[in-house]
Amino acid sequence: MSDESFHLTPLDIRRFDFGSRAFRGYDAQKVEDFRNQVADELERLTKLNQELDQKARGFHEQLRAFRERDKALNDALVSAQQLRAEMKEQADKEAQLILREARAEADRMMDAAKSEIRRLEGELAALDKSRVTYIAQLRAVIERQLAELSAMGTPPGAGRASGAAAAPPPPPPAAPPAPPRRASGEAEAAADPRAQMKTPAWLESLVKE
Repeated sequence: MSDESFHLTPLDIRRFDFGSRAFRGYDAQKVEDFRNQVADELERLTKLNQELDQKARGFHEQLRAFRERDKALNDALVSAQQLRAEMKEQADKEAQLILREARAEADRMMDAAKSEIRRLEGELAALDKSRVTYIAQLRAVIERQLAELSAMGTPPGAGRASGAAAAPPPPPPAAPPAPPRRASGEAEAAADPRAQMKTPAWLESLVKE
């Protein structure tokens, strides 16, 4: 006999009445019914305990899986934080290295530019010195040429002493027919050969320097 609404407790067992005694004993039927009820209740409790035990094991498995997942997530988070710190540190080192290289390259370029400027200044000074030397030499040549031109225009015997006896000049030859009269400017040019040679402007500018 099984009754699902029947729940046996220790107090029920202690207070259960088996009825009047027959021949100084208990009622066999009531004892049998009670034993069946106890057996049914124990069977129900055993099944319930097994179900609860299975659920508990399932909960323990889920809890273990959750803990392992949580541990994995924590490990991943820690690894990500370490990786981030390492990447940041590496990026800072690379940035500092790039900055140092850029500064060193800028210093090298600046030194090279200064050296080039000094070289160009030296070449410019040498060229200027050469120009001054060339102009001085050219001026001396021009002055010498002008002096020679001036000497070529001096009448013969002008350099002789005035007191020396001069030989009488030979009689002049017969005069050729007189050419047409030139203008006064042309006559002066014919008398002075320097007037026929025009000095270039660049020579005059060099002589004046």
